[in-house]
Amino acid sequence: MDRRESTASQETFTSLQQLDPSPIESPEEDLEKQLGELPRSVSPPKTTHLGLSGSGQHGTTYYLTRLQKYSSYAFTVFASFHITNTSIIPLITGSVPASEKYLLLTRPYYQSFPLEPLLITLPIATHILSGLALRIQRRNANLIRYGAANLPIRARLEQRLQVWPTVSWNSLSGYVLAPLVIGHALVNRSIPWIYEGGSESVGLGYVSHGFAKHPFVSWVSYAALVSVASAHFVWGAAKWNGWIPVGTTKKAKRRWWSIHAVTVAVATLWMSGGLGVVGRGGLADGWIGNNYDALYSKIPLVEF
Repeated sequence: MDRRESTASQETFTSLQQLDPSPIESPEEDLEKQLGELPRSVSPPKTTHLGLSGSGQHGTTYYLTRLQKYSSYAFTVFASFHITNTSIIPLITGSVPASEKYLLLTRPYYQSFPLEPLLITLPIATHILSGLALRIQRRNANLIRYGAANLPIRARLEQRLQVWPTVSWNSLSGYVLAPLVIGHALVNRSIPWIYEGGSESVGLGYVSHGFAKHPFVSWVSYAALVSVASAHFVWGAAKWNGWIPVGTTKKAKRRWWSIHAVTVAVATLWMSGGLGVVGRGGLADGWIGNNYDALYSKIPLVEF
């Protein structure tokens, strides 16, 4: 390098030192200026369909989904015993008195501590609360995804942002089923426990007495409970096992009809014993019938 080139390099270095520092703008920044100020947000960690974070660790969705799934399995154990005692056995025997002994024989096992809270109360509460928490979790994820976490509700409505996840038919049936199950437990478990200290004297005859005393309320509420519960149980099992049909292919249509057929079969079997036998058992006589009347009179908004 000669002296002339060395002098030129030194002059260039000196001139660069005298320049005010300024950021170099990229094409993306130019585009952002043209589009105007947009809401910015930090992208959430990528998750898989199982709720795994990009680092391989389990996320909140993973644990909430499993809480909802396995709580339904625990409740299914109780539901299997209960449906057998109150519907299938009466259907086989064709008689309420003949079926009572089977109910009284097995009921103490799932209506005693700790099995009752473990198989009934805790799983139902966990299933409902984890489902609600999942909706809130997915809603918060949508807010971050759309960059709308700091936007007021009015601005979200004006921009028509769909931040809440769509309610599926199975979720909707769960929301309808929850008050039906609570009402069923109130009549058959809570009221006898509050006014008699337990439900030892409450059996299939108690249910039959209610059907005979107030048929419209009993038949409508029971039919609604069985129909919604059958749909929720069968479609829920299909969801957990990955059997929900997707698309409009012939295979998807066959699977859709198959799940519906199983739902109808479960509801029919359940109602055949519950409505066909227990629902037609008739009134109880004497002091037993009077005791049933006293219990049913405690039901809010229903006159017996």
